[in-house]
Amino acid sequence: MPQAVSTVADRPRDRAGSTESADRSTGVGGRAAGAGCSDFAPLLRAVKAQGLLERRTGWYAAVIASNLLALGGVLTGLVVLGNTWWTLLLALPLAILWSRTAFVGHDAGHAQITGDRRASRLIGLVHANLLLGMNEAWWNDKHVRHHANPNHIDKDPDVGVGALVWTQKQAAQREGFARWLTRNQARLFFPMLLLEGIALKISGFQYLRQQPARERVVSALLLVTHLGLYATLLLTVMSPGKAVVFALVHHALFGLHLGMAFAPNHKGMEMPDPEGDRWGHLQRQVLTSRNVRGAVLTDWFLGGLNYQIEHHLFPSMPRPHLRRAQPLVRAHCESLGMPYAETGLVESYRQALQHMHEVGEPLRQPAETAR
Repeated sequence: MPQAVSTVADRPRDRAGSTESADRSTGVGGRAAGAGCSDFAPLLRAVKAQGLLERRTGWYAAVIASNLLALGGVLTGLVVLGNTWWTLLLALPLAILWSRTAFVGHDAGHAQITGDRRASRLIGLVHANLLLGMNEAWWNDKHVRHHANPNHIDKDPDVGVGALVWTQKQAAQREGFARWLTRNQARLFFPMLLLEGIALKISGFQYLRQQPARERVVSALLLVTHLGLYATLLLTVMSPGKAVVFALVHHALFGLHLGMAFAPNHKGMEMPDPEGDRWGHLQRQVLTSRNVRGAVLTDWFLGGLNYQIEHHLFPSMPRPHLRRAQPLVRAHCESLGMPYAETGLVESYRQALQHMHEVGEPLRQPAETAR
């Protein structure tokens, strides 16, 4: 998880807030289009004055302990049920608890839990590599670049060309099966998330070759240990056939849950023009992010990522403080005339899927014309 993000994105990193740069800007939101250091500084002072950047180590200790106890309870249930298809019922709670584990690792990487770098990395390694089989270093590298330049087509790996694409320019370059996939990516998005749990493991192993030798050994050892423990548990409790089915269902539900937590955050939001003026920190993080309305259940289900705007502005802010920071951020954006995107959960998915559908639109036109 991204330990470096907290030092990158908690402070404005350019000087685009001058009157001259604001006048040159062609972005959305009037004066807000030139938002830079000068526009972000008052908000940062207000957030610090309310103590919202102070760590909540005790809160996180309780969250980690309760999650580990719940995981232990589900694993005990697997052993008690034994070699029966009823064990598949436990794939859902185990997938949900794995997502909770991923959220803890994510927060540790952002230094939300503790300011001690070694302690944060240890928490990340345990929760990501050991408990989930997901390489913390891979996620760190990817997520740091995303936070620094969200939705930037040349700099954010989350909107780079992959199984899915995010601009019509990317779509126009697709050929063969990839072209068919892009034409139908909106309707295939949620089914494809069922593969994400396995894809995370594969990506983590592939990244090992890019890590320094000592770090590679630690990461690889924990990843292999995870696989060994996971396989041993399932094969000890149930037959090989049931074990394979359980593992597939479990990872499919895990990938779906994680995807449902991340999908509303940026899909369909503003994408900076690579050839245009450089955006300031406030503009870069607010205009590219979408919040999801909800109460305690939404906060729990999405791991606090429903406050995506606040999280991007203050990555090291502890998760329980994001809700408290929201009124400050919203009011600040309103005072600048800067759009502040917030919608319901279902509507956030609709907007994300609509964007993916529009990206593939040019590829569907020839086929529709031919019919």
